Amino acid sequence: MNQEYTPVMLENRTYDELQVGDSASLTRTLTKDDIDAFAILSGDVNPAHLDDAYAKDTPFQKVIAHGMWGGTLISTVLGTQLPGPGTIYVGQNMRFMRPVSLGDTITVTLTVKEKKPKNMVVLECSCTNQLGKPVIVGEAEIMAPTAKVRRPQAPLPRMHLHRLERYEQLMSLVKDKPAVRCAVVFPEDAATLKAALHASQQGLIMPVLIGSRERISALGQQLELDLIDCLWREAECAVQAASIAVEMARDGEVAAIMQGSIPIHVLMKRVLRHAGGLRTSRRVSHAYVADVPSYPQPLIITDAEVNVRPNVDESRDIVQNAIDLAHRLKLNEPRVAVVSAAEDFNSNLESSTTAAVLCKMHERGHITGALLDGPMTFDAAVHPEVARAKYPNSPVAGQANILMVPNLEAANMLVKQLAHFAHADIAGIVLGAKVPVILTNPIDTPRTRLASAALGRLMIRSCNKKS
Repeated sequence: MNQEYTPVMLENRTYDELQVGDSASLTRTLTKDDIDAFAILSGDVNPAHLDDAYAKDTPFQKVIAHGMWGGTLISTVLGTQLPGPGTIYVGQNMRFMRPVSLGDTITVTLTVKEKKPKNMVVLECSCTNQLGKPVIVGEAEIMAPTAKVRRPQAPLPRMHLHRLERYEQLMSLVKDKPAVRCAVVFPEDAATLKAALHASQQGLIMPVLIGSRERISALGQQLELDLIDCLWREAECAVQAASIAVEMARDGEVAAIMQGSIPIHVLMKRVLRHAGGLRTSRRVSHAYVADVPSYPQPLIITDAEVNVRPNVDESRDIVQNAIDLAHRLKLNEPRVAVVSAAEDFNSNLESSTTAAVLCKMHERGHITGALLDGPMTFDAAVHPEVARAKYPNSPVAGQANILMVPNLEAANMLVKQLAHFAHADIAGIVLGAKVPVILTNPIDTPRTRLASAALGRLMIRSCNKKS
């Protein structure tokens, strides 16, 4: 039988109910999320507050920085416990005694010290760490509520903190690599032209702009962009620009191709030509690398742009391409989940039979460099609790790095859901061709466009030995 949910009640103590000596306390542990959330809400980006390495050299600043978090806990006790809802904070006199570091557990205790006329109350405030040593001491003066309040506590809103550690890790992998020539196909809109120049400024590429020099120069002047260091190839239309880019890549004049204002299918049609294209013995495929704030590691989703409904042999190459990308990202033994709708093998589902065959290929060494399991549902692939319930013996379930999705439609929808509902940053790259092809999306942010360029630069060594 289901138990009825009983909400937590907030109940204040009015001025008449308060007695000298009344007290309330709260204990919390300082986490990185606490510090980052405080920085977001306050706009305070002082390195003493956000960077522990810096703060070690400036202990007084660290007292103030993390002490401010302790001060918010005092306000929490005042507003929820003593006196509670209806309290008006009037003033305070606090001293910050000691640093507070990540992982420290702080206990806040408020005690009624004095009742004054006109509902004014003075409370003694004490914050101590896990060793019992004082962190903050002082007094707070408040106007106590006069009306009794008892109401259910509203649930706290959820805050997703999207840090840039993974982006910075990606950029660190290409930091010491020299810039290479990259054909930028028809960059005749603001976003793609800016993306190419930004990648150039970051030392990733030397852009070769393929399009109308007159139009691109006019756009650059309008946007106040400096094009002086760019190389040029003239093309009057997007199709011609794509053909020139592929020819340059085939001849070794460029080490990568970047999509400009040209549809993906138009560009890829030239890349995938049997005669004069950039095919290799490996099936060409696309991979998205998603940085999902709620997931503890990078997540590669494949294929969402090139292969519409791959067969088993094509799926093997798609998986191997993604594994090679994962290795470049320093995931030495990535975990591949071959995703399907059913938990167990179901011969009526093409994705299920494909997963079974891929597992056998992996077992026999036709897919290497990773752990692989399937068929597996999406939730079990990424959620540890679901994984323990559905696939308790799987080395992949609950911690997948690569999702092999059944077809382009499913992969594309999954990627868009991660971007819009999970606030993921998502960079894309085409793999398996003679040179990496950097694809862009109209909704990409400048950061994700740069991340896509970094992925391209990261893959060049395996695609073009000259670079």
